[in-house]
Amino acid sequence: MMKHVVCFKLKDPNETILKETKELLLTMKGIIPEVVDVNVGLDFLHSDRSFDILLEVTLNCKEDLDVYQFSDYHVNVILKHMKAIIERSIAVDYEL
Repeated sequence: MMKHVVCFKLKDPNETILKETKELLLTMKGIIPEVVDVNVGLDFLHSDRSFDILLEVTLNCKEDLDVYQFSDYHVNVILKHMKAIIERSIAVDYEL
């Protein structure tokens, strides 16, 4: 098993965008077969060093990460949405 974790800093972290983005990210579990689980957290502290959204995707193996990242849904729906709203992002991928 492995985790793919991404933190997103949004251009405009308003409540509507945060809610819509969380709901969209959660849809990956039912649509991308390689995704075992998805968790999405929204920051409540809003400090200078905070990111606005945390995405945690569980996959079975490193090979599934490539399939996930290049899947049609991830590229044409998720990334398209995220690129339009984010200021920056950071990621960590690790094995359990």
